[in-house]
Amino acid sequence: MGDLTELAELSDALLWQGFAVFLRVSALVSLLPAFGEQSVPIRVKLGIALAFTMIIAPAVATPPAAMRMDTVIWFAPTEIAAGVLLGIGIRLFILALQTAGSIAAQSTSLAQLLGGAQAEPVPAMGHILVMGGIALAVMTGLHVRVAQMVILSYEMLPMGQLPSGTDISEWGVDQVRRAFALAFTLAAPFVILSVLYNIALGVINKAMPQLMVAFVGAPVITAGGLLLLCLCAPLLLSTWLEALNSFIANPLEPVP
Repeated sequence: MGDLTELAELSDALLWQGFAVFLRVSALVSLLPAFGEQSVPIRVKLGIALAFTMIIAPAVATPPAAMRMDTVIWFAPTEIAAGVLLGIGIRLFILALQTAGSIAAQSTSLAQLLGGAQAEPVPAMGHILVMGGIALAVMTGLHVRVAQMVILSYEMLPMGQLPSGTDISEWGVDQVRRAFALAFTLAAPFVILSVLYNIALGVINKAMPQLMVAFVGAPVITAGGLLLLCLCAPLLLSTWLEALNSFIANPLEPVP
């Protein structure tokens, strides 16, 4: 009889621990690149969240409080908030790729090419960068790094504790600033190409006012933008992946 009682108590503790981890993981998976996209069915996301929970739960300490209704009511918002916080931090890197693609497309007159073909109106250049970045992240072990990040997050965001509003607001501003800085860094070659193109176009127009330079220059900037994308995409995506891995390694570290 005593063994059954101990087994029941151990089962209750493990279920309570798994439930608490599942709350944080499910919120993170809903925003995670590749796994949390809108095209992924809800049942698949639920299965992914359960798989992450089974991996992460053994490495996480048991919740400090016993399982009661008031404890569940308190744990639910705190753990979901922690998962959403981590998910938003990773999702900003996808938005950085989209912003970089939009800047590059605007700079090379490719902004309207297949711009409305997706659920989100992103230029084709941005869609290529996003798909390439997601594929590269998954191929290099995104799921493993995310599991490590969640385990590490319990040291930074303890279970059942709400983070400080001041710290989170400062962290959010830093992440948005880093996302836009990363986006402009990735799009810098296309911006430089656009500046050189417009300077050359202005010089040619000044030398030969009767020549319709726009008809001559439009195919040049379009072809140059596509060629530059082919040449720079590997370097751009590797730079983006390095920044993503740096964030996952320490998600709450202040941005320098």
